[in-house]
Amino acid sequence: MKSLSRCFALCMSLLLAACGTMGGSSEPPKLDTEAQAVTTYHIGVDDQLQITVWHNPDLSVSVPVRPDGRITVPLIGDVVAGGKTPDQVSAEIKDRLQSYIRDPQVAVILIALRSNEYLSRVRVTGAVRTPISIPYRQGMTVLDAVLAAGGITEFAAPDRTELYRKGEGGSSTSYSVHLEKILQKGDLANNYPVQPGDVITVPQRAF
Repeated sequence: MKSLSRCFALCMSLLLAACGTMGGSSEPPKLDTEAQAVTTYHIGVDDQLQITVWHNPDLSVSVPVRPDGRITVPLIGDVVAGGKTPDQVSAEIKDRLQSYIRDPQVAVILIALRSNEYLSRVRVTGAVRTPISIPYRQGMTVLDAVLAAGGITEFAAPDRTELYRKGEGGSSTSYSVHLEKILQKGDLANNYPVQPGDVITVPQRAF
């Protein structure tokens, strides 16, 4: 009888677990986590690229993207870079170098973003020491941008900070940033990577 009761209890627990999985009360992802997805940069005219071919210094060069969107790489000649990502350009150079070098290792690094000077800037406004428009740099975060603006003023309401980002079609979406937690507690959960065109606004607190 006891074994029968145990079997019944086990079956019930498995049934409840299955129902919980199927019914699902899992919370939808928070909107602000979407801000962590940084759009991949596409190379444009006048951007400066560093091409590095490991163990082949003669093939490693720093080149600008010409008005026709191309760059010139030693040994293989012209390569289309405009409109592509650094990874795509790296893959093409590697593929073409394989005719000359065994297993070439190629890195393409953007060292100057000149093609969309204003489109590729990050702006910090509101209750900061120096409202600022700064060039986007790979790896830049909300904290980097705020510190570049001199930090917040004594009148700021840092936990009501908003990150505004343009999406497809020109629509703008805002994401909440708990800036006080970042500055005072080192809580980096909201220290989102920024992307070109972002606007960070730190409001003043109500008196």
